[in-house]
Amino acid sequence: MIPFRVVARRPLFRCLNAPLAPPRPQHHPTRPYSEARYPQAARNPPRRLSDIDNASVHRAERIRVAQAKRRFNRAAFALVVCMAATYGYTFLIPTEELTRLQQEKEKAEGKPTESDDKKSRGVLDLISPRPTKTDSPRAAAEEFQGKKVLIAPGDKVIAAPPSAEHPTPSDVDTIELVETGTSYVPYFPRTITLPDAAGPENVETEAEYTLLGLGIRKVSFLRVQVYVVGLYVKNSSLHTLQNHLINTVNPTASALIPGEKEDLRKALLDPERSTQIWEAILNGKGIDAVETAFRVVPVRGTDFKHLQDGWMRGIASRTDEVRRKQAELLRQQAAEQKKIALPTPVDEGEFADESFGLAMKDFKGLFQGRGKAPKGSVLILRRDADGALTVMYQPITQTNKGERMEDVVMLGSVKDERVSRLVWLLYLGGQNVSSEDARKNIVDGCIGIVERPVGTIETMVQ
Repeated sequence: MIPFRVVARRPLFRCLNAPLAPPRPQHHPTRPYSEARYPQAARNPPRRLSDIDNASVHRAERIRVAQAKRRFNRAAFALVVCMAATYGYTFLIPTEELTRLQQEKEKAEGKPTESDDKKSRGVLDLISPRPTKTDSPRAAAEEFQGKKVLIAPGDKVIAAPPSAEHPTPSDVDTIELVETGTSYVPYFPRTITLPDAAGPENVETEAEYTLLGLGIRKVSFLRVQVYVVGLYVKNSSLHTLQNHLINTVNPTASALIPGEKEDLRKALLDPERSTQIWEAILNGKGIDAVETAFRVVPVRGTDFKHLQDGWMRGIASRTDEVRRKQAELLRQQAAEQKKIALPTPVDEGEFADESFGLAMKDFKGLFQGRGKAPKGSVLILRRDADGALTVMYQPITQTNKGERMEDVVMLGSVKDERVSRLVWLLYLGGQNVSSEDARKNIVDGCIGIVERPVGTIETMVQ
């Protein structure tokens, strides 16, 4: 049946009178597909090939790499923008309304608010002291170098031995504390005792230093906390510092009035004036010398090399600035036919001689090979009456009963006063200081001591 049908379809068996079939439509040479047979292809004609498909292999690879780099750069930029927006929303945008709503909620729930925490409870503070409000672990807020922290009458924070009953700030074993503003190292002692060589025979004694101001050293745009630094002044040098500060504004006054105190504050915060004032104080010798010390406490685990690199970079920046000023003065002197003299703060070759290079080498050697500096360890940088720098270190160890402070270790000293002067200026004077918070707090302490007449200043800076 099937072969017969196939054969019957052949033209041989067709009727000669049958009408001819219409001719088949011819395909257009420019049309790739027939609309009748491929309607889908007719509605969606093939797109033109991209350049990457027509390019050579090596060029195509370069195009792909460039596209990948652009995608990575866009993703990195978006990440940075998100981090900056999060930081700005968290720390920069005022949240008074949120704070007010939170306080109302706590008040409705019967919880004590921040204003209630600041009020003194009198005897209850001695019997059952409340813990300090921080994000740090409870032990860090309630202990300081193995002593319990409590609030004494007058809202003074003190650290007393665990066995002490009803301690007061005047007790021998009691340490008065100052809040630092960071939860990692919550407190600094208001006074410290350092070894001192006094008398014609340099008999080893101890001298008391009083805290003038403190602040937190932060790095990068994320404001990462590195350490807390505080400036201490030897009690016997407080009146000398007071004289220097008062004479800066009014040489004939024994104390500064409110307008003069504001002038002193502006001068101590000005980049140029602050450097001049503190250089004059640090250059004092003999009875005009002011003995000071910096207390540095890391807020996270670090090492001595990291601390050393920060100070070395700061000193290099200051010496480069002095050389730049020196070059400008030399050009000005040549332009005016040497009618001006070089000012003493930038004497020619002050930091260019070989002795200063050797002193910097000794300063760098104080921290080499010292290893780690764990959180809570104490580093003391003391500057004596001759400008010599002495570095002391008090390590901290973890025990089953908590943290324990070890004995103080002497790391060494540098006799050249230029090294200590440059380190001190990193925190006190210039355009960019290592800790702006510390400088502002130190300036507040300076304003506090010039309020009193000369010779009547108390040994404790309030």
